[in-house]
Amino acid sequence: MSLHRVVALLTPPQSPFELACAFEVFGIAPPDAPPRYSFRVCAEHPGLLPTGAGYTMLVEAGLSALQEVDTVIVPGRQPPDTPVSPDVIEALRGAHRRGARIVAICTGAFVLAQAGLLDGRRATTHWRSAARFAAAFPEVPVDPDVLFVDHGDVATSAGTGAGIDLCLHLVRCDHGAAYAAQIARRMVLPPHREGSQLQYAAQPAPARTDESLAPLLEWATSHLDTRLTLGHLAERAGLSSRTLARRFTEQLGTSPGQWLLGRRLDAARILLEQTDLPVEAIATRVGLASAANLRRRFRAHLGTTPGAYRRTFSQT
Repeated sequence: MSLHRVVALLTPPQSPFELACAFEVFGIAPPDAPPRYSFRVCAEHPGLLPTGAGYTMLVEAGLSALQEVDTVIVPGRQPPDTPVSPDVIEALRGAHRRGARIVAICTGAFVLAQAGLLDGRRATTHWRSAARFAAAFPEVPVDPDVLFVDHGDVATSAGTGAGIDLCLHLVRCDHGAAYAAQIARRMVLPPHREGSQLQYAAQPAPARTDESLAPLLEWATSHLDTRLTLGHLAERAGLSSRTLARRFTEQLGTSPGQWLLGRRLDAARILLEQTDLPVEAIATRVGLASAANLRRRFRAHLGTTPGAYRRTFSQT
């Protein structure tokens, strides 16, 4: 299997943390699994590159690295609306024309917008920069609430954490849920968040330890084959249904039902990849009741069928 080629295009003043997050996902293979990606960095001017952290990085590759690549990552930068050169814009447009996937993490969306790659297409960025983005690029519908937006050829994410969510989402699209889960476990990350979940724009107060949903989420994930209604989850947590729904919104940015459906679809994807179980049996194991329901959910959320997904990602 040929490696999927990923290059991070650095545009100073560079935020090194977003770059490191992309490297963690695409640059390090999970234990006991073959690498699926090659990762490198480039900049308009190879050499020492300033960062927002007060140190410089040595970048050896120039814009020619974008000529033969599958995915281009543009990490965040501060200030976000610093102009980029015509050469960088043309290199991004050229990579996009050749079929490369162009991905922005956090304020990297400003670079994609300057290149015209987001015109007329919904995008997101860090909530603190959303108003500035909307004012600078009125031709781009900006959604300041969601974690990420993926159009297939172009994708944008909110802040740093959402950038990791987007990168893992792309791995799931490329190589399946099981491989992405291996990377997430190596990074010691919790279950993944969907792009439609809300950014953590405002938290009135940190959740107390006894308010954490983590024990309930772990329990529910291990009982997907049972009937898990909001009432059942609330009873398990010792809360009212209204209080539990509020805590899901506060801590996860989604509803209990949407979170649970996401976990069931994740479990179904892994079973399709790693077993030969019939679709009906998989639907029962993950709590989706029937093959027809599983197929309907797959089509609505993943744009494909269980059978087509298995043919693409089967490891058996």
